[in-house]
Amino acid sequence: MAGYRAPTKDIWFVLEELVPWREINSLPGYEEATPDLVRAALREAARFAEEVIAPTNAVGDRAGARIEDGEVRVPPGFADAFDQFRDGGWPALSFAEEYGGQQLPMLLAIATGELWQSANLAWSNCPLLAEGAVRAITSHASDELKRRYLPNMVSGVWTGTMNLTEPQAGSDLGLLRATATPQGNHYCIRGQKIFITYGDHDMADNIIHLVLARLPDAPPGVRGISLFLVPKVLVQEDGSLGEGNRVRAVSLEGKLGIHGSPTCVMEYDDAVGYLVGGPHQGLACMFTMMNDARVRVGLQGLSIAERAYQDAVAYARERVQGAAPGSEGSVTIIHHPDVRRMLMEMKAQIEAMRAVGYVGASHLDRAVRASGDERAYHQARIDLLTPVIKAWITETGQQIASTALQVFGGMGFVEETGAAQHYRDARITTIYEGTTGIQAMDFVGRKVLRDRGQALRVLVDEMRAMEDQLATELPDLLSAYRGGVERMEQGLDWLLANAGNDLVNAGAAAYNLLMLCGVVAGAQQVLRAALVAKARLAAGDPDRSFLEAKLTTAEFYVEHILPRADAHLTAATAGGESLMALPEEEFEPASL
Repeated sequence: MAGYRAPTKDIWFVLEELVPWREINSLPGYEEATPDLVRAALREAARFAEEVIAPTNAVGDRAGARIEDGEVRVPPGFADAFDQFRDGGWPALSFAEEYGGQQLPMLLAIATGELWQSANLAWSNCPLLAEGAVRAITSHASDELKRRYLPNMVSGVWTGTMNLTEPQAGSDLGLLRATATPQGNHYCIRGQKIFITYGDHDMADNIIHLVLARLPDAPPGVRGISLFLVPKVLVQEDGSLGEGNRVRAVSLEGKLGIHGSPTCVMEYDDAVGYLVGGPHQGLACMFTMMNDARVRVGLQGLSIAERAYQDAVAYARERVQGAAPGSEGSVTIIHHPDVRRMLMEMKAQIEAMRAVGYVGASHLDRAVRASGDERAYHQARIDLLTPVIKAWITETGQQIASTALQVFGGMGFVEETGAAQHYRDARITTIYEGTTGIQAMDFVGRKVLRDRGQALRVLVDEMRAMEDQLATELPDLLSAYRGGVERMEQGLDWLLANAGNDLVNAGAAAYNLLMLCGVVAGAQQVLRAALVAKARLAAGDPDRSFLEAKLTTAEFYVEHILPRADAHLTAATAGGESLMALPEEEFEPASL
């Protein structure tokens, strides 16, 4: 198994050239986030990811989390890595100074998050969920709850979770049964939650649960959900810890992957909780955390793809097998055309995913700190791209993990190489925080049909604005790119004409329209990178091999990946007739 190397050169290229960072640095409050500071942070984050977190990855997969004497224990090395993570100030990176944060851009936290996730996806789930909990409390909780809980959460002394799912209620949150009964200055929370990531562990002094539950007078459905802050250990007025709360993990799920990440069944037995936001406003409050998590889980798809790709490259450069065209005798398999195809597919898509994810996530900072007139544009863009980042990147990341295993051949099917772990770990990313199907319906329903495609048309117009520069600088790639953008527009036009009042057509088209958008957005970003690379080469930039690789990668993406847009458009516009025509009983096997 190869060691992890943080791809900081490519990360900084995306931040510097495609975001670009100077625009983030110029936002009010981010003046201290200079390029020198960001590069220094990336270098230190790379060292920490490579030397401290990455060595725990295989250990965590083999050992897994466990319950011992009623407490959840994480795998060896996890707690020590988290202690060093906390001591290094990493949890506080992007939070407000008034609660002990460093008040740096969210995009920097996302970029360093890629490194934690590549180093150990299971370990990284803890800080990911904790960051989302901090954002939800910051946005919706009372000043008293913020004062009492945020400083220790921001510092990483305490962690946080998100409690939505119940045994009878998965994505349909209207079926939630957990209750919240008023009692004095708090509420008694009762019910069971499942699939709670890091619902219990031994890496922090306290765990702050954000729990959806119903008040006694709650209306039915999602309109009757409220959000509550429920600490594992009660917190006194002065901020010190008191007695344990009536909440515990009753079991851990046995999972396909991310074995080191404890996925808990949580029992709330009249636990003390505090209302966050207004009564019956829980879903809106929780979506602050959920949307944050969806962007970050999308980047998990990138992270695990990067790790799987690195292992595949290392193996392909050392494994000797057979003769290649033009060679005499056996060669390393990286010289075989089909292995090159797989490696290039992985490399090109990873660079596209990183650029789409980071450029998209940059709108989070801009939507908060840009001038008033610009905020609506940036909010509309991150709203539009969130399901694309979550679904397209994780679906592609899962494919890349599978392709990486294929590069290993039979050795990939053997656990000791590590390729199988990446394949298993990647599988969850398309499921949690809303499956790909949920993201696709969110994309076509809330993000496209609701505004009659206005936000998507703005993106298409921006894509078209590149065509004149491509005609001058990269004319051989213009036609294919123009065709990809046309496919996006054709898909939008078909959706507006055929799915506005037809949920079957919308549902049938949703997945392929979202994937179409992702593929074409990826082409836009790799071509932007190629234009930058060509300009820098012309200016005499000495890093020729890196920049020339950008040109080659863009050419490969346009020739080998972008044609998938045609297939997605064809499937998206086929309608829902054949999709729904088969009688339900015909899905069952038939006997003679």
